[in-house]
Amino acid sequence: MIDIPLTADLVRGALELERTGRGLVPHRLPARARAQNSDPRLAMVEAQPAGVRLRFRTRARVIELDTLPTKVEYPGAPPRPDGVYDLLVDGKLAAQATAPAGVRFADLPGHDKDVEIWLPHNEITELIALRADAPVQARPGRRVWLHHGSSISHGSNAASPATTWPALAATAAGVDLVNLGFSGNALLDPFTARALRDTPADLVSVKLGINVVNADLMRLRAFGPAVHGFLDTIRDGHPDTPLVVVSPLYCPIHERTPGPGDFDHEALARGEVRFRATGDPAERAAGKLTLEVIRAELARIVAERRASDPHLRYLDGLSLYGERDFADLPLPDDLHPSPAAHRRIGARFAELALDFKGT
Repeated sequence: MIDIPLTADLVRGALELERTGRGLVPHRLPARARAQNSDPRLAMVEAQPAGVRLRFRTRARVIELDTLPTKVEYPGAPPRPDGVYDLLVDGKLAAQATAPAGVRFADLPGHDKDVEIWLPHNEITELIALRADAPVQARPGRRVWLHHGSSISHGSNAASPATTWPALAATAAGVDLVNLGFSGNALLDPFTARALRDTPADLVSVKLGINVVNADLMRLRAFGPAVHGFLDTIRDGHPDTPLVVVSPLYCPIHERTPGPGDFDHEALARGEVRFRATGDPAERAAGKLTLEVIRAELARIVAERRASDPHLRYLDGLSLYGERDFADLPLPDDLHPSPAAHRRIGARFAELALDFKGT
C-alpha cells in the first residue's frame, strides 16, 4: 500500500481545510465566517462534510481511508447510525463503508478510473490518512454548482452522502458540488452570503424559507430587505453568474402555520422523531411568516430584481416537491424528505436548474 498525502487538490466541496495535530477537518464555512458565528449548532453542522468528497483517478484495486468521526445524539431521540462513506467509480455507486468497520474498499476494477469517496454528511469527519495500492492523480475541475439551503439540502433523512438530493443532482449533471446546506441555519446570515460571494462558481442557488419559519426568526417586514441584502452580497462576487432563488418545498405543518417549530414530544416518548409547528395561523396578519407567505414574497422579489438582473431566476420549490409528491412520498418526520423523495428532488433539480441553459 502507498501512503497518499491528503492534499487540498484531492478534496472537493470544502471551503477550507483545518490542519490539526492528527490530520485535516473539512469546513464548509471559512474561518472568518466561523469567527462571526455564535450559534453552536451552526458550528457543528458546517463542520459536517455534506457534499465533501475525495476525488482522484487511479488504477488502485484497494483504497483505505483513516478517519476520526464525531457523532451527534439528541436527548430523548433514538441513537443515530454510524455515518456512511460512499464510493463512486466513474460516477456510479460501487461500495459503502462505515468508520467503525474500517473505511476500506477492495476488489475494485484494475483499470484507470475516476474515484470519489463521499464523506458522511451527518457527522464531523477528520481525515487522518489515505492509502492505495497504486498511485492517484487529482482530477481537473468541472463546472461548479454552489448551493445554500437548510437541513433538506444538508441531507437530512437521505440514505447516504452521495444520495442527498444535491449530490444526486450534481452527479446527474456532471458538475462539482459545493454544498452550503446547513441544518437549521439557512437564516440569511451575512457571513454566509459573504462565503457564497467569495467562492468561485459557474452557477449559484439559494434555497430559502423553511428555517426562517421554523426558527420564527423574523417577520415579513424584515424578511424582504434581508433577502435583498443577501442577494446583493452574492452579486458583489458573482455579478453575471446564473443565480437561482429556490422557494420552500411542500411541508404541511408550516404551509399556513407559523413557527416556531418543535419536536413532537408525544412521538419522542414513543421513540419516534417527528416535528410540529407551534405558531398560530392568525398571527400571519401581524407579519408572521409561513411557507405560503415566503413563496409569494420570494417570487415578488425575484420578479422585481430581474428587471436589472437577467441572470436571476426563481424556482418554485413546489415544482421539486409539492402536494402530490407528499401524497406519494410523505415526509417521514413531517419535515424532511425520505430517501426516495431525495432522489425525486435531485432528478428534478438537475433537469430544471442544472442544464446551464442560457448561460
